[in-house]
Amino acid sequence: MGVKETGHLVELTIPARAEYIGVARLLVSGVANRAGFSYDEIEDIKLAVAEACTNAIHHAYGEGANGSVRILCMIYEDRLQIQIIDWGASFDPERVERKLGPFDKDADIDSLTEGGLGLFLIQSVMDDVQIDADNGCVVTMTKYVRRDEVAKHVDEQSKAKME
Repeated sequence: MGVKETGHLVELTIPARAEYIGVARLLVSGVANRAGFSYDEIEDIKLAVAEACTNAIHHAYGEGANGSVRILCMIYEDRLQIQIIDWGASFDPERVERKLGPFDKDADIDSLTEGGLGLFLIQSVMDDVQIDADNGCVVTMTKYVRRDEVAKHVDEQSKAKME
């Protein structure tokens, strides 16, 4: 029997309106900082969340429509997993990826087709991205914490010398 992995959940629900995307960015900034990410990694996470929220607001609900976007942040020891959930119009993520072509993290941004920039950016800055669009849409993004192994090794040697 395996050990059940536990993490801390932080969640927020915002109205599906563009002026609330900044609130979602502030949430993930604080959570990512607490999880131990660097400044640059936090900026990447904020970008991915803003793009996913923007997609939910514009594509799932449309301008001026009522709805909400839920942001779930699960903090684990080695990663941060963020879900952006909407209950608006669904889409076929495989069809969108086929239309856009494969995502290449090293591709020139000018080579992207229109409409693919948000998904491209999300997949470029996050370690794993899953999209479930069966009933509404759930975008699950994962970013792994990269610990500084050199510093850890130096700390262990320092402790050993002190003992």
